[in-house]
Amino acid sequence: MWQAFRNGSVYDLRSGDPMADDPHGGHPWSPERSVRARIVCMLLLDGPPALSGRVSSLKLSGLQITDVLDLAGGEILPYTELKHCRFEKELLIPEAKFTTLRLVNCSIPRVEAARLHTEGDLHLPRCRIHNGMRLTDAQIGTDLLLNQAVIYRDRRGKSIMGDGLSVGQDLQAELMESHGQLSLRGAKVGVSFSLRGSKLANPYGPRALNAPQMTVERTLYMTPASPGDPITSSGQTPARGTRVQRFECQGGLRLDDGRFGDAIDLAQARFTLENEQEVSLRRVQTPELRFLGEAPQRGKVVLSGAKVVNLIDKSTSWPGPGGLQMGGFTYENLVPQGSFPLSRRLSWVAAATAEYNPEPYEKLATVLRNGGEDADAREVLLAKQRRRRETLPLAAKLWGFAQDWTVAYGYRPGRAALWMAVLWAVSAVAFSRADHPAIKPGEHPNWNPALFSLDLLLPVIDLGQDSYWQLRGGWQWFAAILILLGWVLATTVAAGATRLLRRN
Repeated sequence: MWQAFRNGSVYDLRSGDPMADDPHGGHPWSPERSVRARIVCMLLLDGPPALSGRVSSLKLSGLQITDVLDLAGGEILPYTELKHCRFEKELLIPEAKFTTLRLVNCSIPRVEAARLHTEGDLHLPRCRIHNGMRLTDAQIGTDLLLNQAVIYRDRRGKSIMGDGLSVGQDLQAELMESHGQLSLRGAKVGVSFSLRGSKLANPYGPRALNAPQMTVERTLYMTPASPGDPITSSGQTPARGTRVQRFECQGGLRLDDGRFGDAIDLAQARFTLENEQEVSLRRVQTPELRFLGEAPQRGKVVLSGAKVVNLIDKSTSWPGPGGLQMGGFTYENLVPQGSFPLSRRLSWVAAATAEYNPEPYEKLATVLRNGGEDADAREVLLAKQRRRRETLPLAAKLWGFAQDWTVAYGYRPGRAALWMAVLWAVSAVAFSRADHPAIKPGEHPNWNPALFSLDLLLPVIDLGQDSYWQLRGGWQWFAAILILLGWVLATTVAAGATRLLRRN
């Protein structure tokens, strides 16, 4: 091993039997495959010089490291790569400085790496970490790779404690299994954060992923991945027909106050929540939200205060009434995938407003109008008025029914014209049979039942007919009803015109 270090070559003690060499299996390894942690520390901290023309590096494969590997606070210059190794006890590298550290397919009881600093990568693909991993305030110069890693919780229920973590480029955690809370509060990722095909489960607490105030310069992926080799295919969309594994989250997810430079992609994501748990995107800011997963059967989806430019969604992705909150949620464009009729979109808004709130309706109407869907925008505003009517006292509710039945709160002005025409025609025919003595004989125009009916129907406007003729008996009541109906139609039309002018 000493010579391999000086030569920069791999020191491999595997037997060639895949089952016997599996670091995660129960097959015991012989003492000949063991090395004391102290020897590894000596090589990394104060190793011999490299051979002429070589670069010293520690490359181990198939070894068992006994005792605690303690490199806390050390500065490790050689390239370090351990593959298929077993750690008898925990790995301590807090406040250590590495150029690059790669641990591939290793079995590790626990990783303590708070305030770790690497100039290059930190790789832990296919590793199994049995008592959690601490990366609090760690600074990774380029990539952090956790593909296919299996990480179990520590005593506090955390699988990965990565609060304040900073990753210079990509954070790839594809096909990873997290058993406990994955905590990334205030983490920063220089390019993209990929959780493609991963399974996050935390039956011990309210959240499986807790990452408020996270910053990702490009995209957060919670999408399917192929169970092939994610190291070579990371970031690629699985080809059509390829067997894929969805992103699954069993427990709450929190991304409150996060900033994502390109998108949050939730295509085919599956969330399994308890009643009190949430998929929380409060005050998130991103140019694009791809909400294309399965609708959670329980719990809530919360978008309150979020700001999105493009909302890409499916009608089947949103939960039902009581399962959605989006007060203050702003979006500029709707890009539905598949069939998303207006009736389903109105149900989407209603699901977010257990109590009447005009804001979601008005926001949807504005977006539809800006997209040229004026008719749909009017239908949304009509639905808002009908929803508001449910909260009014009886008298106001009856008045609302009258406005809805006559001119649909002014959002269907053609209906008002139709009612006016019908009333005018009916009343003109009726008044042609009415007894109509003049109030002042010799001082009246010729009797015209059509003009007389129109003069009664139109408030404010005087056509010079109704003030010259006297009606008796039931005709007086008929004229009074006609005047009242004229006022109802006129005021509802005026209300609709006012709304139209205000919108313009």
